[in-house]
Amino acid sequence: MEKIEQYKVIVSDRSRQMLADHVRFMAQKSPSAARKVKNKLVDAIRSLYQMPERFPFLEAEFIPPNKYHKMFVEKWYLILYQIKDQTVYVDYIVDCRQENVEKHLKIP
Repeated sequence: MEKIEQYKVIVSDRSRQMLADHVRFMAQKSPSAARKVKNKLVDAIRSLYQMPERFPFLEAEFIPPNKYHKMFVEKWYLILYQIKDQTVYVDYIVDCRQENVEKHLKIP
């Protein structure tokens, strides 16, 4: 049986803060829904240790081509990450309902 390549997943401080902000905001209305969304986001991020290239590249005029992969979780959450060698770098977790995506993606 062929061994599946495994990647190290690193979540940036900015992404951690974005996740905390989303969960805190949601918990004001529904703590149980906030826990559910947090668990789904964390599980999705952890899943990137295998086959992170399974998600497409983000195509946007303000981002260099083929820089970020995009993964949607729970319809509204966008996780953007880069793959470099055997490492996945999670750089952004955006709630597409409440935020202007371009505002949070200050990418050189």
